[in-house]
Amino acid sequence: MQFTTIRHEVEDGILTVVLDRPEKLNAFTVEMADELERTFVAVNDDDSVRAVIVTGEGRAFCAGMDLSSEGNVFGLDGSKTPSLGDMADLDEPELRRVRDTGGRVTLAIYQCRKPVIAAINGAAVGIGATMTLAMDARLMSTQARFGLAFGRLGIVPEACSTWFLPRIVGMPTALDLVYRADILDPDTTCETGLAQAVYEPDALLTEARALANSWTRERSPVSVALMRQMLYRNSAAPHPVEAHRVDSLAMFYTSLGDGDEGVHAFLEKREPRFNGQASEMPPFYQEWI
Repeated sequence: MQFTTIRHEVEDGILTVVLDRPEKLNAFTVEMADELERTFVAVNDDDSVRAVIVTGEGRAFCAGMDLSSEGNVFGLDGSKTPSLGDMADLDEPELRRVRDTGGRVTLAIYQCRKPVIAAINGAAVGIGATMTLAMDARLMSTQARFGLAFGRLGIVPEACSTWFLPRIVGMPTALDLVYRADILDPDTTCETGLAQAVYEPDALLTEARALANSWTRERSPVSVALMRQMLYRNSAAPHPVEAHRVDSLAMFYTSLGDGDEGVHAFLEKREPRFNGQASEMPPFYQEWI
């Protein structure tokens, strides 16, 4: 795939996605949304990749939407009057300039079968912040900042962040964050529960890679993919019986595959040799998601 706003770097099973508009502080555009969405869809079938890290080129992570664009800076068609009923089929071509571009990206991240880590190297504001909420961890540089500043612009949190944010920090903190619309320093971001750790700039990517390896090295790719999706989806189910249904199928199929190898490796006191691939999920998976 060819990209103009991001670039890919793959090393030892880890894909690093670099937001690559440093002269614009990696400001988000419709084209960047398209390229990120394509990336997170394609990585599901790329068995050479165990995990994904997202970071920014230069001194910013992503300074939010590029507000210098002509017309509607969010890429939306102001001539339309969409209703909630119109949003039923999100694949409808007429919704292309109605749908939130950030939401297209976070939904693709949500569907991803690989762990995703944000290595926030600088300012992460607006969509630069909300896109990371769909990722599994947020690590920050001492030079980073995190801002959910939508209230200052008279707009609303987007990128499905009103679904992700309360699950990460709890409802009272989520409300406070979006009402205040403050720009948070790294320590405050960690205190709220938004970020896991703060590192010096030259250690950030090293620590992100170490975390990715600790999650995925010598693990079954199928097990990791299922665990990621089970935690996100089952925790939002209305009743635990929904989790039980999925648990049962996931246990059934993994016990016949990499789980069988894992048990034998444990009993034989050796490292497991997992053969499953995230590109080939159990038969129930597509129906479930």
